[in-house]
Amino acid sequence: MKIEICNAHVIDPANRVDGVNNVYIADKKIAAVGAAPPGWKADKTYPADGNVLIPGMVDIATHLREPGQEQKATIASETFAGVSGGITSMVCLPDTNPVVDSPAEVELIQQRSHFSGYCHVYVIAALTRQLGGEYLSEMAALKQAGVVGVSNVLHPMSNNLVLRRAMEYAASQDLTVFFHPMDHALAANGCMHEGANATRMGLPGIPTAAETAAASTCLALIEETDVRVHFCRVATERTLHMLERAHFDGAPISADICMHQLFLSDQDITSFDSNYHVIPPLRSPNDVLGLRKRLLNNVVMSICSDHQPHEPDAKLAPFPATEPGISALETLLPLTLKLSAQTGLPLIDVIALVTCKPAQLLNLNAGSLSVDSPADICIFDPQQEWQLSADTLQSEGKNTPYLNQTLTGRTTHTFVAGELVYQLKK
Repeated sequence: MKIEICNAHVIDPANRVDGVNNVYIADKKIAAVGAAPPGWKADKTYPADGNVLIPGMVDIATHLREPGQEQKATIASETFAGVSGGITSMVCLPDTNPVVDSPAEVELIQQRSHFSGYCHVYVIAALTRQLGGEYLSEMAALKQAGVVGVSNVLHPMSNNLVLRRAMEYAASQDLTVFFHPMDHALAANGCMHEGANATRMGLPGIPTAAETAAASTCLALIEETDVRVHFCRVATERTLHMLERAHFDGAPISADICMHQLFLSDQDITSFDSNYHVIPPLRSPNDVLGLRKRLLNNVVMSICSDHQPHEPDAKLAPFPATEPGISALETLLPLTLKLSAQTGLPLIDVIALVTCKPAQLLNLNAGSLSVDSPADICIFDPQQEWQLSADTLQSEGKNTPYLNQTLTGRTTHTFVAGELVYQLKK
């Protein structure tokens, strides 16, 4: 089928396109942007009416909950929530039940995502068996199964020797290690940033050193193993400064930041609202400003959602006893627009952090509107105001601090491989 999208404000960071253009799709791929291909005759035309068209977003951190935690969400529900927010590629993490530590679990997720028919799902597998931090997973078999990397998520390693051996094994298979910098001894079961606000509220804190100490250990091991490491969910300016220095010195590293870490701080936790309970915790206002200032450096390759849907009961306990995480797929786009407006950073550069840069990090053919690339497209109205509520959220998880707030910017159409998979109801 040949599809023509007319009169769209096209923003394609990969090709530095920013202007009104038509987009042409043929055989599930981008046929042209701007002038029509020779002899073009569209089977279907979509008027964009001046709305913004970008490559489908790439989210490198999602907890899809399936298999084993379907009471929270399913692959079908969350991939649909993703396309309703303009996300066409997402990466799921291995902390499911059972843990994704063998090709069987990888294939299960791939099959269920394929049958859901909404967006592309890629898998990060476990670095160690059962995420136990002791015995290495079969990384060679996992790579053959198609994983894009390995990670122990937030589960501790038994010791640094195991971490080193795991990094050596990953390097031998040309796999990227997705490392969550958290020293669990220093974190000591804390639930928010260690500081005056935690003291005032009587909540156990997690010091900045819990992140920086783990990051420094990992950087030392990178020098010994030369493995590619992606630092996940960096939340402190101090850590990002360390990574910048290491990258300048030639370390094969990159990093991502959660979108909520760019807007919320520990000062926003005033009423023991468990929707603000996240790990890593919301840090200080100075960290928020510091992360924003360093967004366009050579280290940060992605802004991610760190989507973690929960059933209501998971958040109905005293703050420290609740399960951490935010349902964040559908707020990624409006917060991207808000971030550009608040910081003054060019919108094309901010959009790059949710499209072509994470695709480059994962070595995916995604995140761009280049000719012959997959026709994964998000069209959104940048001016539309809408209220985020339990009714408007497509995700099974309604746990978000933005609940009942008014957001600006909403997805109107999402195409995956040239097929319209989502259209906003008028």
